[in-house]
Amino acid sequence: MRDIKEMQKIVFGEGTDFAFNPADFVPFKDRELVERLQKINGKDLEKHHNPDFKIKVMMNPHPVVIGTIFNRIKESDDQNKKFTIILGNPEPDTYIPVAELINYHRVNCRNVHIFAMDEWADQDGNIAPESYKGSFARSLLKYFFFEIDEDLRMPIENIYYPTNANINDYSKMITDCGEGGADLCSSSPGWTGHCAFIDPVDDWTNVTDMDEYLNQPAKIANVHPMTILQNSLHGLFGQSGNIAQVPPKAATVGPVDIKNSRERIEIHSLLTNGTFSSWQRMISRLVLHGPVTPLVPSSMLQLMKTQVYVSDELAAPFDCWDKVGY
Repeated sequence: MRDIKEMQKIVFGEGTDFAFNPADFVPFKDRELVERLQKINGKDLEKHHNPDFKIKVMMNPHPVVIGTIFNRIKESDDQNKKFTIILGNPEPDTYIPVAELINYHRVNCRNVHIFAMDEWADQDGNIAPESYKGSFARSLLKYFFFEIDEDLRMPIENIYYPTNANINDYSKMITDCGEGGADLCSSSPGWTGHCAFIDPVDDWTNVTDMDEYLNQPAKIANVHPMTILQNSLHGLFGQSGNIAQVPPKAATVGPVDIKNSRERIEIHSLLTNGTFSSWQRMISRLVLHGPVTPLVPSSMLQLMKTQVYVSDELAAPFDCWDKVGY
């Protein structure tokens, strides 16, 4: 007969770990390290051995990114010099405020060249057109280019995004336009730690070392299953787990384009529709303080001059909360 009092002690005690190996599809499987990184919270996240890899934990960092992009665009007008930027997509909550600042301050964008980080592709590697309702290029054009007053817009020829015709030359286009690389690359990590659609899949990880990894150019590649799950929670796909609607491949810049950028800014602040829930909270810690590995693609930023902004919500502690559901 089971001892009720002993069972009560077990159930109401602190609880113990349960030894298991993560599922096969999980890219980074070192649970011991993950549990150690989970305990880094708040301002402790700002400490890093690379002085060029700067981390700032703050309330609502998104306006800083908006201000940074606008300031660089304004400098290009004031100083009459070319400005080449790689932008993540889709980002209407970034595009629209930047466009409004441009309009309000009457900034001429003639010198601005924008490269979209990525675009969806089908199972055969055909890149989605601008007419596709989930297209990243569509979002860039609709919520940024066409939000800028016509007399202030950059020429349409200065807006670049991956297509079937240019993907094999996309990295060269960025390098040539930016005279060695983009002036600024703005990014945010995905659930796998991906940067753009550089996911921890064989298309990218079949390399001998990080040098080879970092010199890979733009291409069409498979996206990781976790990336499909992540995007099924995005507004583009109804935020309802409709995984069959998420394309299986993507065209994307390569690690070489991130590496060659003269300035990098990364933001970690994604919450699930404004709630505490966030798939980005744990991967943020791996990106910032885990090993530099193709299994966590954005960890490559630890090797580079990068400014990372982490929201207070993402820096918050978390644990096993047994009374909380989804």
